[in-house]
Amino acid sequence: MKTIKLLSLMATAALLITSCSDDDDAGPEEINEEEVITTMHVTLTPQQGDTITLQSQDLDGDGPDAPVITVSGNLAANTTYEGEIELLNETESPAEDITEEVEEEGLDHQFVFVSTGSIATVDYDDVDAGGNPVGLEFILTTGDAGDATLAITLRHEPTKPNDGTLSGAGGETDFAQTFPLIVE
Repeated sequence: MKTIKLLSLMATAALLITSCSDDDDAGPEEINEEEVITTMHVTLTPQQGDTITLQSQDLDGDGPDAPVITVSGNLAANTTYEGEIELLNETESPAEDITEEVEEEGLDHQFVFVSTGSIATVDYDDVDAGGNPVGLEFILTTGDAGDATLAITLRHEPTKPNDGTLSGAGGETDFAQTFPLIVE
């Protein structure tokens, strides 16, 4: 009987020893969660004239309500604007400024600008640590009067360098919005 108890005790001890592992030192893999962006605020400042703001606000995120798009006024024809983008997560109080995170993780982010109609060009005015564009700051130059749209897409982990197009940038979309514009 003593032998059976001793063998049982040894078997239990062996199971406990083999079931323990020292791989706990590795810790969990760090996950960089996708940014929650509810609001994009774009400021367009000309050398002369009125500053124009574009805003997309979607407080329910992927919920049933469409984002509220506002454009503060019409753009002037044949004018150069300095553009700046601010991103917010307004599901938190106070709102979290996602702009800082995108700037800090510039190597992993890039805005892609697609314009139609009268907008002639959009050029990057900032770069990441690798010397590649990010797009939090940009130069927008309008052409002749007419209707236009400006689509602004934030890509996560884009291929850098790239040709500035959505297909060339690759990566995944963190946020995208198209703004209707009138150039006069």
